[in-house]
Amino acid sequence: MSDDIRNRGTTKAFTLIELLVVIAIIAILAGLLLPALAKAKSKGQHTVCLSNLKQLDLAWILYTGDFDDFLVWNDLTSNGSGWVRGIIDYNPSNPHNTNLKGLMDPKYAKLAPYTQSPGIYRCPADKSIVNVRGKTMPRVRSVSLSQAMNSRDDWLSFITKRPYHVFRKLSDINIMGHSNAYNFINEHPDSINFGDLAVAMNDGVAPTRIYIIDYPASNHNGAGTISFADGHAEPRKWFDKRTTPPVKNKSIPLVVPSPHNKDMVYLSSKASVAKRR
Repeated sequence: MSDDIRNRGTTKAFTLIELLVVIAIIAILAGLLLPALAKAKSKGQHTVCLSNLKQLDLAWILYTGDFDDFLVWNDLTSNGSGWVRGIIDYNPSNPHNTNLKGLMDPKYAKLAPYTQSPGIYRCPADKSIVNVRGKTMPRVRSVSLSQAMNSRDDWLSFITKRPYHVFRKLSDINIMGHSNAYNFINEHPDSINFGDLAVAMNDGVAPTRIYIIDYPASNHNGAGTISFADGHAEPRKWFDKRTTPPVKNKSIPLVVPSPHNKDMVYLSSKASVAKRR
């Protein structure tokens, strides 16, 4: 009998212990790789988010070139016309949550001719949803525009009671510096409503008097995305836990005292400057 024939009869299969060892090794490798893959995915989403805000910034600047330096109107009504139209919330009967006309129809959305893509209005890491007639649907917008950019001055003077600049023309921002004035920002899914993000200026006040008016988004591992009037966008890490409440797909209370909140100090420094008396 040849050696080959004898060896065939003595071939061993895996034992149960060996199989369990292999499974354990695969599980360990998966445990090591999955967080790295998740981190890479998160970074990719943040890159897309930055690109979206840069495109919106470019559209916003191009608009001023066609309208004699005037900034696009930042409307604060449900059915008016501004850079976008409508209110975003969790009300299943609210058509603005899912209707792209509020972003892409030039009759309502004045930046529509300059953007052409509804995808740039939503952060890819925004997982908030609304239930419409039993169907779960993503909402159309994550982005808001600074209330200091050609809107009503509802909140800038809320704490200090001093007058601040609301910029009506692109050249008006010279007093602050275009690279220093925030423009578009992703808003927390449970905070977003109108097309603006409001900030209560807190320059010169006691740290105990600081408020959060609207919440910025923190979809990227506790960081958000913010753009500026010169056209650049950057990630922003938020440091105060009160700035980054978990997303619950439920509207949260706004205009909340937040003493010593350094994130709100930062947003105040990037929103506007006081008028000279």
